[in-house]
Amino acid sequence: MLHLQNIHLNYATDKSRLTPILQSVDLHVEGGQVVVVLGPNGAGKSSLLKVACGEVTPQSGEVHFNRRLLSSLSAAEKALHMAVLPQNSLLNFPFTAEEVVMLGRTPHDTGLVLDQDIVAQALHSTDVHYLRQQAYTNLSGGEKQRVQLARVLAQVWQSEDDWQRLVVLDEPTSALDYSHQQMVARLLRERAAEGCGVLTAMHDLNLAAHCADQLVLMCCGQIRAVGTPDEVLQEALLKEVFQVEFHRVTHPETGRPWLLC
Repeated sequence: MLHLQNIHLNYATDKSRLTPILQSVDLHVEGGQVVVVLGPNGAGKSSLLKVACGEVTPQSGEVHFNRRLLSSLSAAEKALHMAVLPQNSLLNFPFTAEEVVMLGRTPHDTGLVLDQDIVAQALHSTDVHYLRQQAYTNLSGGEKQRVQLARVLAQVWQSEDDWQRLVVLDEPTSALDYSHQQMVARLLRERAAEGCGVLTAMHDLNLAAHCADQLVLMCCGQIRAVGTPDEVLQEALLKEVFQVEFHRVTHPETGRPWLLC
């Protein structure tokens, strides 16, 4: 569904010098799969997501989405099947929370009645339905995050054709309390169960282990490991990447890795 092949991305730091941000990056995301990108600050996680959604064009390499070159798709075509939650969602207009979520339905031609129903379901799913008539600009950081997540979910709530859907989320739990972090993990699994592909960056290794099918561990703009949580969350590898001593145990309920440090 999403294929990044041999991606190289450099940023110009001055007139004569380029700083490598991504080097030889290959990544696959399939429909029905949650892929979580991990790594320390500056590892290239956000840059990888920006390339994956077409916000940034790499110096070399190709990105394919639904078997087509991503750069060949119009913004309207892409918006029908891909929704993006950036790390910082800036919106300074006094829209209500409901109006913000309705923006996710803009690419679709499904009619007001259905769109209103989808928006209502999305608001309930992210626990912000009681804020639907509140001005977005008056909400707390965590409330804004959940409203923006509802917007993203509403955009890919259903498909009108046989193209697969994808959500790209950069640190979707950054402003959330523990309860709502668990809610996000559950929502990502539910979207994947419906056939949607999920590509997200996280800092919380245990939350990632809980919800991911595949983990992508990055360091210094390169992918150091790709695999299941059990394969990637190895103590020695994590120490090398994060410069922190981890002690790995098994979660008593899920059977997945759990890390203590």
